[in-house]
Amino acid sequence: MENLFNIEATQRSARGTAYARRLRRQGKIPGVIYGGGQLPADIEMPMNKLEQHLNHEAFYSHILDISVDGKREQVILKALQRHPAKSLLMHVDFLRVRQNQEITVHVPIHITGQEVCPGIKKGGMLSMTHNELEVHCLPSRLPEYLAIDISSLEMGDTIHLSQLELPDGVSLSALSVGSTHDSDDAVITIAIPHVRQEASDETGTDESGADASEF
Repeated sequence: MENLFNIEATQRSARGTAYARRLRRQGKIPGVIYGGGQLPADIEMPMNKLEQHLNHEAFYSHILDISVDGKREQVILKALQRHPAKSLLMHVDFLRVRQNQEITVHVPIHITGQEVCPGIKKGGMLSMTHNELEVHCLPSRLPEYLAIDISSLEMGDTIHLSQLELPDGVSLSALSVGSTHDSDDAVITIAIPHVRQEASDETGTDESGADASEF
């Protein structure tokens, strides 16, 4: 996957709640880079720039270039911490990637063929049980998203995890041997809408309008 995002960061000189609070007042966000057989690195970066990146869906499932005091590394976004009552960013975690080591990443789902789906045209409702799926692959195989084509689905049809067409070298964590996830979840269903009963059925009246309880 091509690197589309570049992050400039600097080494953090201190830790602790008070220091992190001071950084945020200065328009910066504290973070950490870990993994890759190296010691964790405490970093800080401009909050506004990171917020701009976070507006792009691809940022969450992309190999990222991060430069810490001029030293470049490749990472993936692993965790974001926000204030529980506000949208304010509190902390960010990045995981180092190595081209020969597989990674586990949540990748968004994109639906295609919705405009021609027979089931939807007949009044069916698109139901999604997942907006993203966890995949396992080498960094070079990481997809930006998983496309699911529903152009041939009829009302009542369902697509399960095992039916998804995945890119070469990509597997679903939920279907991995020894996974603790549910094995073969439904991902997409064209649900049949519930038909509301007529008022006469609900009130117990016959066709003449008389109350059935009178007979």
